[in-house]
Parts: sequence; structure tokens; C-alpha cells
Amino acid sequence: MTPFHLAFPVRDLDETRVFYGQVLGCAIGRSSTTWVDFDLFGHQMSAHLRPRAAQAPSDGKVDGITVPIPHFGAVLLMDDWQRLATRLEARDDIDWLERPMVRFKGEPGEQATLFIRDPSGNALEFKGFRSLEQIFAH
Repeated sequence: MTPFHLAFPVRDLDETRVFYGQVLGCAIGRSSTTWVDFDLFGHQMSAHLRPRAAQAPSDGKVDGITVPIPHFGAVLLMDDWQRLATRLEARDDIDWLERPMVRFKGEPGEQATLFIRDPSGNALEFKGFRSLEQIFAH
């Protein structure tokens, strides 16, 4: 699998470094006074300083549950997802949108999921699968 790159707006680089580096455990890559790169489970995420970037709220429905649009995140194997979920649940400073749960239980593509917001209000989803072959199962 090849990594993807995503550039996204943030209001403050210092709080973004703390959240992605310390809370999520991402390695920090190159940076400048206006952006910083993170290794999010092997993918290059570039946080760009945009203090006044407005995000229009919007929602979608997945398996009958409202989810924020847009959002980004990572697909993980279940053991990695469980470690992340446990790490996040142990903190009292997480902005939860959807606590850890299982979607499509007993169906093809069954997956664990959780949604959080970063300090800039960006919605992140982390999915866990028992096998990566299940990502596109239907």
C-alpha cells in the first residue's frame, strides 16, 4: 500500500503539534512557520496555518449514525485500532464526536470506528478491521 498525502487547515501550529504528536503519537516531520508534516500511520499529513479558515458544518449518515463531513483519518488493523482507542479513552481532553463502536456488525465490512475533533475543529475518523481485505467488502 502506498501512503497518501493530505493538507489541512489548522488555527495554531503549537496546539496542532501537541495533538498530533503527543495525543495521537504521530512522528513530526519537516515544518516551517506556516506548516508542519506528520506521519499518521504511514501517511503524510500536512497541517497548514489558516487561523481564519471557516469550516461549514455538514453531516452524512453511515449505518444510521450521523457523521461529520468532511473528515479524514486512517484505516488500521484491529489491534492497532484498539491500542489507539484505549489511548484516547484514557484521556480527559478528547473532543469525542463518536466513541469507539462497531458498525455493520456481522456483515461484510464489519468495522470498529471512532470520531474525534482536533483542536482546530477538524473531524478525524479511525477505522479498525480484522483484515485489510474487508475494507471494500460489500
